[in-house]
Amino acid sequence: MAQTPYQQLEQEFRRLHAFRGAASLLRWDAAVMMPRGSADVRGEQLATLESECHALLTAPKVSRLIERALAAESQLEDWQLANLREMRRERDHAIATPLSLVTRMARATAMAEVRWREAKQESNFALFAPHLEEVVALTRDKADVLSKALGLSPYDSLIDVFSPGFQSAEIDALFRTVSRRLPNLIREAIELQSTRTQLPVSGKVSTAKQRSLAIEVMRAMGFPFDRGRLDEADHPFTEGVPGDVRVTTRFDLRDPFSGLMGVLHETGQAMYDLGLPEAWRDQPVGRERGMALDESQSLLLEMFVGRSRPFLTYLRPLLEKHFGATGPEWEVENLYQTLIRVRRGTIRVDADELTYPVHIMLRYELEKRIFDGTLPVRDLPEAWRESMDQKLGIRPANDAEGCLQDVHWAVGSFGYFPSYALGGFIAAQLYETLRNDHPDFDREIEAGRFGGLFEWLRANVHSFGASLSAQQLIKNATGKALTAAPWLRYAEGKYLEAPDAG
Repeated sequence: MAQTPYQQLEQEFRRLHAFRGAASLLRWDAAVMMPRGSADVRGEQLATLESECHALLTAPKVSRLIERALAAESQLEDWQLANLREMRRERDHAIATPLSLVTRMARATAMAEVRWREAKQESNFALFAPHLEEVVALTRDKADVLSKALGLSPYDSLIDVFSPGFQSAEIDALFRTVSRRLPNLIREAIELQSTRTQLPVSGKVSTAKQRSLAIEVMRAMGFPFDRGRLDEADHPFTEGVPGDVRVTTRFDLRDPFSGLMGVLHETGQAMYDLGLPEAWRDQPVGRERGMALDESQSLLLEMFVGRSRPFLTYLRPLLEKHFGATGPEWEVENLYQTLIRVRRGTIRVDADELTYPVHIMLRYELEKRIFDGTLPVRDLPEAWRESMDQKLGIRPANDAEGCLQDVHWAVGSFGYFPSYALGGFIAAQLYETLRNDHPDFDREIEAGRFGGLFEWLRANVHSFGASLSAQQLIKNATGKALTAAPWLRYAEGKYLEAPDAG
């Protein structure tokens, strides 16, 4: 029997999924194992795969099949209609972006990432600046063509690539709400914490011991090591596809928790990938619903669960088992106060929950200035220092602590940073609902039983893939549209807690 136009489309997008999976593993290899001198070779490989993906999406055959499938959409199931919508969206994005721009961007970002690593190591923005200028110019070209195709502003078209459905007007409103309370909340939390006695957790813990602990925790959470792995990288990330998920973290010999918290963060994203519908895994509708939802899963596991007394109660005997940790500094309450310590710092990935949104708002505002033409790339280091001083009252000591600390702009990920803050707001709203639905949640976490947590997430988030908009998914899961109010309630309850509440 001849295949329907929709069935033929599924075949084409299955090929696209395979190409993208291969590119994902090449990027993982570049960050984890690839020799630095191989960047030009890797750039060509990635450019070729990007070209193949672009050619597939822009082929006249695919457009004809989409039109024919749309004409027969009454014969499709709901998930197939959603899949067809996502196919069309990807096709429209691709057609709007010339192949020459795709290949130039792939080459430019592969080289820029290598130069960024060198510049960061030497704390010298000048080494990276010309490469960033090229990436910005190409991204501006991409934003212009997407803007015309999607009917969005150029910057909103970049946000849409990573977090479909969100626009800067909604993000601005959320940030304004948080900004009205956040400066005083940070100050009050720091003042309150200064009145509490806290014992330092000191001493070196080997990478091997930290890794063994991380693996045991990941196993308890259900991470399948027969379909995934844990490695180390300069910048923690998750790559791969649902059947082959690669998690990385960065272990610090003098901080036994930074690596574990990185593992929790990335495991949240990995479990989202692994919880997506198996039947849809090689189709656009089977992907996660954008980076804001992705980040919500990471932050929910790292911040809301991982930095909580119930989780630390579960973790305490494991610390003794793997680290030989004993003494009052390793008791649950001391560890809890250590992990929720609020400090004004220059490094985003080391920031606490309260100052973290400030780091995102800084990058968001600088991105908008870069793309509205009011901030030349060469002026970025000083603009960064001034903004950090204004927002947190500190100035980076050098470029590595300032505008060179993140890889995102080197790889062309403009419009990505807002997803981090959106993820926190979504996580808070999901967490508030989850706890209301599960009165025994804390006791389950204390006992190391994470099944209830992930069952709820699979039922309310993971199982929908990209079949719903982010806003509809959030409303279905929580009964409300996304607001910043749950995050503010959570932050005030956690960080302004009465001294005897623990």
